Amino acid sequence: MGMPKSLESLAQRRVQVTDQIVALGDLRCGSITSTTGRCGKPNCHCHQPNQPGHGPNLRLTYKVQGKTVTESLPHLGAVRKAEREIDEFRKYQALHKEFLEVNAQICQMRPSQPDALSEQEKKRSKRSNKKPLAR
Repeated sequence: MGMPKSLESLAQRRVQVTDQIVALGDLRCGSITSTTGRCGKPNCHCHQPNQPGHGPNLRLTYKVQGKTVTESLPHLGAVRKAEREIDEFRKYQALHKEFLEVNAQICQMRPSQPDALSEQEKKRSKRSNKKPLAR
């Protein structure tokens, strides 16, 4: 293990990670899947013996509120775009993880300040107890 990091260097790292998150391009979660198969039209070539089914057709799948959503990727341009967006999302996930880790280290290292207000608050709360209750 290396030297323990200083609060200052951790704070600088947090700023760097935040800047990288802000600089990310279009991103989306999901994965690209390939489907093949037979369609619902009984007269189509895909139902003939020894004929290949349709596909491979590329799709983007992702979850929204626990449900899987599928979008078709009709051409190579759409596939490339989706790949870039997913790559960017993976970068975001790695940066998000580091952001949380750096923050946790900062929280552990930052000294807690003695509560300077506590004496003042005690005096104030005694005074406020003497107010008659509104009925």
